[in-house]
Amino acid sequence: MSRNTPSSAEPSSPFPAAPESGFPPEEAAAVYRAINERRDMRHFRAGTVVDPEVLGRLLEAAHRAPSVGYMQPWRFVRVADPALRERIHGHVAAEHERTAEACGERGAEVQRLKLEGIRDAGEILVVALTDGRERYVLGRRTLPEMDLCSAACAIQNLWLAARAEGLGMGWVSLFEPEWLARTLEMPEGAHPIAILCLGEVEAFYDEPMLQTEGWDTRRPLEELVFEDRWGQSASTPVSHSQDDPPQDASRDVSRNRSVS
Repeated sequence: MSRNTPSSAEPSSPFPAAPESGFPPEEAAAVYRAINERRDMRHFRAGTVVDPEVLGRLLEAAHRAPSVGYMQPWRFVRVADPALRERIHGHVAAEHERTAEACGERGAEVQRLKLEGIRDAGEILVVALTDGRERYVLGRRTLPEMDLCSAACAIQNLWLAARAEGLGMGWVSLFEPEWLARTLEMPEGAHPIAILCLGEVEAFYDEPMLQTEGWDTRRPLEELVFEDRWGQSASTPVSHSQDDPPQDASRDVSRNRSVS
């Protein structure tokens, strides 16, 4: 079992017995825990590296994501050259300023936010959509953007697996895709969608950082789930009673809880 799986000495899980095809309650709790405790991390422990075996597991988890038409459009570029990492950091910093300007009256708030950890993260991965995607029509004839949706699933897989491994990850989108594609010598038609900062952290945030900073709040689930037509409330309750996973299902989190 992973280090995040509760021991047999802990109280029984509040998860009900699963169908035969479901996970045992403690394993189901671990999945929900990873989902609930995943954070978009910006603060990393400088000078640390990601173990190559762990990185391999994370990339394999990403590659197991679903994809429309089984096109597997994701491509990963590992940024190993320190000079290249610094160039990317400079580009992102400049885009941070441009984004602040574009946010108008909230520009000063944007400038204060820490929106990347490129210099300190143990690994930097650029995720891109591959070239030649136009030949994949199944599932994309009316929704060509499903290639992007598929790659986002791969990123989420990597994110959750990283959290289970005790590593933080942050998705940076402050860049000009054309510039990044040229810088990484991508073929024509390839399209970068993410700069991923991955590595050890001092602590995971207790809640999404943008919520802590007052940028926005999580909306009640009841406002987002409709029945039969847009805007019509569901006839049965859809909201769980709490944001966090059951407290007695997985509690080995003392070293991962945020103090910031």
